[in-house]
Amino acid sequence: MTAVHTARPTRPGWLLAAGTVVVLLVLEEVLTRTGVLPADYFPPVSQIVAALLPELAGAPLWLQLGQTLQGWFVALVLATALAVPLGLLLGTVWWVRALTRPVVEFLRPVPSVALIPLVVLALGTGKQSELFLATFAAFWQLLVATTAGAGAVDQVTAETARCYGLTRSQTLRWVALPSALPYLMTGIRVASATSLILVVTAEIIIGVPGLGAQISLNRAGGSPDLMYAYVIVTGLLGWLINTALAAGERRVLHWDAANRGPR
Repeated sequence: MTAVHTARPTRPGWLLAAGTVVVLLVLEEVLTRTGVLPADYFPPVSQIVAALLPELAGAPLWLQLGQTLQGWFVALVLATALAVPLGLLLGTVWWVRALTRPVVEFLRPVPSVALIPLVVLALGTGKQSELFLATFAAFWQLLVATTAGAGAVDQVTAETARCYGLTRSQTLRWVALPSALPYLMTGIRVASATSLILVVTAEIIIGVPGLGAQISLNRAGGSPDLMYAYVIVTGLLGWLINTALAAGERRVLHWDAANRGPR
């Protein structure tokens, strides 16, 4: 796995992206108003915004938003706490990596959504099921990223560490971890999106309180405008989280020129 670094968007890039979103919203409004898109399934943007504004002024939306954020954050922290130490071990000790590779390669491709029936049977329909699914999905992405980063240690650096008599723990701390950090930061951004997706999916399917549960309730209640309003809130949440993590990545990896990009 190669760490992917994206340059910070310039102002014209932001303006172009914002303009594209505006054009798409206007297009959806026109297509719905002219009957090209069925209004029962695709309410006009103006109607969605009108339904969203009262929600923004009330406590229920922010409560549901907090529930989703809590599930996302706890799952991402758990996945990071489990995957990073194990990834450093797998990336630096070849026989451990060889021993565990069949298990990793078997479990890693398993879609978390496919585990929902089993998880509900074992853990019930509470928050614990949501946390397990989101942690499981994020764990593998972080594990692969950390393992690849720890295994990409420059050989000259590794030999220098041996010559200076660094212990195993010191080598992990001062050599393997810095080498894995760019990979890990990219893995956290990818795992963050996956964790949020699984949290919202669990809320929709299982009924765990949160934005996803509101999407499901409004769909079943025949309120497509409110359903899309909560979809927009969920999308904005994902965008804000990714933007914050990208800014944190540039700050943490300020020594990496590929992460700084144009200012």
